[in-house]
Amino acid sequence: MTPSPRYQQTRFQRRVAAAGAGLERWATNPWRRASLLLIVLLGSFAIGGGLGAITGALSEIDQIPALVCVLLLEAAVRLRRPLLRRPGDRLTLQLLDMARVGLLYGLSVDAFKLL
Repeated sequence: MTPSPRYQQTRFQRRVAAAGAGLERWATNPWRRASLLLIVLLGSFAIGGGLGAITGALSEIDQIPALVCVLLLEAAVRLRRPLLRRPGDRLTLQLLDMARVGLLYGLSVDAFKLL
């Protein structure tokens, strides 16, 4: 994740890029990578379940949170294409996929509770 050359590189941008590279280096170990992916999957599953429970308890406007969730999932799908073309480690793509699948499963479990 290198910033565009036409913008000034701030210390924050350099640290974010260094953190991403450090995370990819740290996740070269297969067990670390699997545990990181599992943490992201379970975290997004909890967020999806929480979103379903909160919007179900409020029951005021269910269409707006559903639209926001669909837009988030669609944005995640559209972000995959540039990540697929990028050479090198696919950790970012795998993390995005795990977050997307976990959110979708969390929302689906709450939807089946309502049946």
